[in-house]
Amino acid sequence: MPLGRPAVPAPRASVTFLTVAEVAAMMRVSKMTVYRLVHAGELSAVRVGRSFRVPERAVQDYLRDAYTDIA
Repeated sequence: MPLGRPAVPAPRASVTFLTVAEVAAMMRVSKMTVYRLVHAGELSAVRVGRSFRVPERAVQDYLRDAYTDIA
């Protein structure tokens, strides 16, 4: 790196976190169902203090993988 130039970090992908209530509303299930999915490891989440935040991408991935085609 040339001298005198500040180091610029590489841009990060933006991550949107959702509350358990927001995930429940998106999936049209109860908050308890979301908590069960998180505790079972089926839905990834980050613990912030005493609450959970779920990456929006994790919800999309879960719904995509849980989709079954009924013909």
